[in-house]
Amino acid sequence: MTFLVATDQALLIARRASQWSVEEHLRGHSPECVAVDPINPSRVYCGTWGRGVWRSDDAGGKWEPVGAGIAHPEITAVAVSPLERRSRLGVVYAGTEPSAVFRSDDGGDTWGELPGLRSLPSARTWSFPPRPDTHHVRWIEPDPAVSGRVFVAIEAGALVRTLDSGQTWTDRVPGGPYDTHTAATHRLAPGRVYSAAGDGYFESENAGDEWARRVDGLRHRYMVGVAVDSGDPETVFVSAADGPWVAYSPRNAEAYVYRKAKRRAWELAMEGLPAARGTTASRFATHPQEPGVIYAANNRGVFSSTDAGRTWKVLEIPWPQHFFTHGVEALVALPD
Repeated sequence: MTFLVATDQALLIARRASQWSVEEHLRGHSPECVAVDPINPSRVYCGTWGRGVWRSDDAGGKWEPVGAGIAHPEITAVAVSPLERRSRLGVVYAGTEPSAVFRSDDGGDTWGELPGLRSLPSARTWSFPPRPDTHHVRWIEPDPAVSGRVFVAIEAGALVRTLDSGQTWTDRVPGGPYDTHTAATHRLAPGRVYSAAGDGYFESENAGDEWARRVDGLRHRYMVGVAVDSGDPETVFVSAADGPWVAYSPRNAEAYVYRKAKRRAWELAMEGLPAARGTTASRFATHPQEPGVIYAANNRGVFSSTDAGRTWKVLEIPWPQHFFTHGVEALVALPD
């Protein structure tokens, strides 16, 4: 088992052979996001704040900077399309601040901007409240069911989409999420999109044409992370708080994990997780090879559930704890 955990200080990689070991990579580079190529899982990409995109060809052992053609070094999202491929590599997407999306068809060696994004009518309203003079791409979600269909979340202002690998774009729709932080799709539910947003939790059944805000049972409605059981598209998890001031900073944090199954109301799913007070909003990871297994990372460590989120347990990994001081930016899990 291998975990990649992005923190503001370094990318931590935990590997388990006979016992756990932890490596530190990209220290001082402010990792923001991580993605694994599903076609070639040894290839991993990491986006950093101010230092561009980095690539590893040996599951994180060694890293090199890539990104010729990316105009902005602040990389806020990275993803690899599971259906689009060039040779033995998936097509890679990177999002930046200010908001722009770049695509690489050659595994990160060269990139080209997809300029139609910034021409969308809603673009003039995009703004990130802590830095109101700018905004950024918070999440990129390639659809596992339709090649070239990609959802892009702008923080803050829109969840938009492309149906042709970024050649053209469709703007946000009325009633859709405004401030999506993370999004998910599912290989067993074509057309279904899940959005964890600052303005609540949303789902679409028709690839973003229409949205429903589903918050029954949620006592905390500022959403940060979302994950879906890889074996059951009806079992969904979110991390939630009362607002950004208690979601990210451990000093003020009070964040919760919720679960809903078979379209019932949300329920707290905290058994085995640390108390909400002092715990930052969790980032989640799943893997197609592990139905019913969910991983969550926050400033307290990495936790696993093997019963679809009913109970959790901490993974006894010897993390260098000072790296978790400001919480976790991203989590990826790679089963053996």
